[in-house]
Amino acid sequence: MIGSGGVGGFYGLKLVQAGHDVTFVARGAHLKAMQETGLHIENDLGNNASATVKATDDILSLDQPDLIIIAVKMWDLEDIARDLKKIAGPNTAVLSLQNGVIKDYVLRREFGEESVIGGVGYVATSIGRPGVIKQVGALQRIKLGEYDGQKRARTEELVRSFADAGVEASLSDNIARVLWEKYVFLVGLSSMTCLTHLTIGPIRESEGSRGVLRSVIAEGVLVGRAQGVSLPEDYADQCMELVDNLPYTMTSSMFHDLEKGNRLELPWLGGGVVSLAREVDVPVPVNTLITNALSPYVSGHAKA
Repeated sequence: MIGSGGVGGFYGLKLVQAGHDVTFVARGAHLKAMQETGLHIENDLGNNASATVKATDDILSLDQPDLIIIAVKMWDLEDIARDLKKIAGPNTAVLSLQNGVIKDYVLRREFGEESVIGGVGYVATSIGRPGVIKQVGALQRIKLGEYDGQKRARTEELVRSFADAGVEASLSDNIARVLWEKYVFLVGLSSMTCLTHLTIGPIRESEGSRGVLRSVIAEGVLVGRAQGVSLPEDYADQCMELVDNLPYTMTSSMFHDLEKGNRLELPWLGGGVVSLAREVDVPVPVNTLITNALSPYVSGHAKA
């Protein structure tokens, strides 16, 4: 498990609960706590979990794992992929649970088409304190699939393992569409919460900001379809129905990073729509405007 924060720590511990031999890659106080007292999930509904785990900060100490799961921030992916190629064996599978779709473009280029499993995780987690993953709510879902749509033993076993540990896990025969469905919605949510400094409630209630949100999503849908992904033509409207059912106070992880002065994944979210649009010559003026407007914050407060 490369990256043991909210997402990596949570899904990695679920695989430990399912009986798999998992090594977590982490750093700093979080790594030290995992080595000394194990890894813990604290859920606000009381569904807690704990386990003694293997943890290291040395990727190169891992030799030819069956599966590499990547859950680091996107800005670290290119460098980490080069290190991971040094430890990957001929049958090592690679799965990214990072935000967006660009992650798998990078990994398929580096490791080859057949090595990469597509995956999307749905869970509200963060590092509560070193060694502890804080989970909000009951949602814990994951969708996995092979990019060629075929069923393979590796993905079927992974789905069973997550399901055995209490995760709602399913296998998709069109994982590219699943990834893009989440991507365009996430771009809308992250872009608009960061631009307005508001939660989704006020954004959807204002006619003006609601229209901008729909435009952000609709442009992403056009780019996905031009990239060959079978998104429905009315998918932006479907997303707006989902928006209307979100908790009023919901925001985005990118907005949390913005508030904390951290680096932003903007170049791979809204900025990713812009770069992918260039490849297929699709105009995305709203995403371009918002990406440019937020660009001073990409490197965090120190560079703003």
